[in-house]
Amino acid sequence: MDTPKPDFPRRAPRQSFPLAAVVSADDLKLALCLLVIDPAIGGVLIEGPRGMAKSTLARGVAELLPGGAFVDLPLGASEERIVGTLDLDAALGEGRTRFSPGLLARADGGVLYVDEVNLLPDHLVDLLLDAAASGVNHVERDGISHRHRARFVLVGTMNPEEGELRPQLLDRFGFNLALEGQPQPAERAEIVRRRLAFDSDPVAFTQRWAAAQSALHERCRVARERLAAIELDEASLEAITRRCFEAGVDGMRADLVWLRAARAHAAWRGSFAIEAGDIDRVEPFVLRHRRHLMPPQSSARPSQGGSASSKVEQGEGQWGELPAQPQTMGARRELPRWPKKP
Repeated sequence: MDTPKPDFPRRAPRQSFPLAAVVSADDLKLALCLLVIDPAIGGVLIEGPRGMAKSTLARGVAELLPGGAFVDLPLGASEERIVGTLDLDAALGEGRTRFSPGLLARADGGVLYVDEVNLLPDHLVDLLLDAAASGVNHVERDGISHRHRARFVLVGTMNPEEGELRPQLLDRFGFNLALEGQPQPAERAEIVRRRLAFDSDPVAFTQRWAAAQSALHERCRVARERLAAIELDEASLEAITRRCFEAGVDGMRADLVWLRAARAHAAWRGSFAIEAGDIDRVEPFVLRHRRHLMPPQSSARPSQGGSASSKVEQGEGQWGELPAQPQTMGARRELPRWPKKP
């Protein structure tokens, strides 16, 4: 007679802290939203000490993506666990490829989060960046291969005090941002208030922020649909390539990432054209880890129908544009887009 299995209570799905409720970190929230709008930008590397809510931000951005998946890659993960495995016996005996999906397959359509990415072996970082850039995972073993879609937003974090990434790997992240480890006292207090409120009752807290979170989700959705209609004009391209040259940037990756990011920012603020303010706003995200030479202070930047102090600034990630936050405790050239899953 079979022994009955114990009736363990089912674990409730983990509630994610709403991205709209995160205090401060406006630059990082904007950068993450731009990656949601155009994941081909190539992911983001977040630098900063522990305890700065990096994983909270990454989980929050997963809710803005169509797939909604959040996959946390552990430091000890093997290559097979990441890319998946092929069953050679099935291939030889049955004449067909049997593939066991890995973490890259699970992350398709969502976020792949890698904490302390600087402590991963270089070949695994290369592998992750290749998949993030191509949107495809290719597994080959003994002449047998399998390919599957792996389109995800790559979010890597690191504490520079624990070691640096090789420049070749650092350059392959589309964006690079640093979190300040010493928020102002008022911000620190509000962070603690909201965290305590969330931990006390995650459902009630999420409901209080539902309107702001829904507006953020809708803004990203509309921007994704608008993206392909935004022209990649010559004036923007010339401004970006000149400024990359002035900054002493090696290679051409920065130019392409910057153009994609400026277009995503134009879509974010609801425009059908890239303006000078879009280019200015994303410059720190693109050049922070690539700049070798500071551009001349007297260098004039040509106007493209707007300025950084015009209407562009009014919608460039100013979270106050979203619905009021509740009080808590006190020649078109289209870039690739994610195809819909069949």
